[in-house]
Amino acid sequence: MPLKASMQGSALVIRALDDRIDAAGAIQFKEQMRDLTATPSARVILDLSNVQFLDSSGLGAVVAVMKLLAPERKLELAGLTPTVEKVFRLTRMDTVFTIHPAVEAGLRQAG
Repeated sequence: MPLKASMQGSALVIRALDDRIDAAGAIQFKEQMRDLTATPSARVILDLSNVQFLDSSGLGAVVAVMKLLAPERKLELAGLTPTVEKVFRLTRMDTVFTIHPAVEAGLRQAG
């Protein structure tokens, strides 16, 4: 599960480069996110604009990362594709996460 991280202002932006987060890659995703979020930052924004498929294991991995960062930092999401957005909506996780239409919109908002 390739991920690319960059500091943009006070936010650590992590972009998922694969088109899916599923059972096959969930553990690797979680481990890489743990390593990347070790970088101190006020906010963490996960860019999911490349992700076309997210199963329950992938959702669980995203939630695990959120719990790993809490309570010091929130995991914010950006760029959800329609299929991935539907998963968050159906599981009501859209009420748990701050979701931005795109990374740029998230960066404009205060955490």
